[in-house]
Amino acid sequence: MTGDVGRHANPDGVLWAQTEVLELIDLLVDVMFCMKDTESRYLVVNQAFVRRTGHSSKRDVIGRRAIDLFSAPLAQRYEDQDRRVFSTGRPLRDELELIGREDGGLGWYVTTKLPVPADDDPRRICGLVSISRDLRTASSGEGDVRALRSVVEYVREHLSDNIRVADLSAAAGLSQSQLERRMRNTFGLSVMQYVLKARVEHAAGLLADSDLPIAEVAVMAGFYDQADLTKRFARLTNETPAQFRDLHRKISR
Repeated sequence: MTGDVGRHANPDGVLWAQTEVLELIDLLVDVMFCMKDTESRYLVVNQAFVRRTGHSSKRDVIGRRAIDLFSAPLAQRYEDQDRRVFSTGRPLRDELELIGREDGGLGWYVTTKLPVPADDDPRRICGLVSISRDLRTASSGEGDVRALRSVVEYVREHLSDNIRVADLSAAAGLSQSQLERRMRNTFGLSVMQYVLKARVEHAAGLLADSDLPIAEVAVMAGFYDQADLTKRFARLTNETPAQFRDLHRKISR
């Protein structure tokens, strides 16, 4: 996997060593970063990750699994997430979860995990990369983060419905202005920008993994019609839904 992960070729064919990238990642104080293989063993971690495990050196973490570093319930959750990424080949985004902090307490984080395709076969997943951002500076308390989890879950369960800010503020138990502030602080997006992002990601998954007509994908992802999906999808991805599906199928062959 070391030949597959952590490198990128620019148009001139120059390979950027992962060492330089990791030097930058180590400067992220409130962001945990790691790379894992398909057995969920840690291959690369940053210093923030090491501190969260209670260890002092990366050597104490590399090659181990979550069960070796965290409590059993937390470790089980992390590896369940890994299995979802490996089995579906899809990213896991904006997952709100509790993670142990260096002081022994628990803190809320937003986690994203991305599958890493193998160099020799893009259809084969050889590992994943993960970042978890500490929300302690972005929220005034645990109740606020729990409220945002309710919003995330509501959006996922109602993507095909007409989602309004009022619906989400009710789900969160916050006023609309409070919710807007929390969403911008946590995700860097307004409430409706977050909804659009979730819809485009869902549409992308349906386009990649099914033969459903694009018009049907549009409805299932909560867009008004195919034209609405095409307009918004292209604006965010620089590809029409048809182009995205065609490209994904070429890569998967």
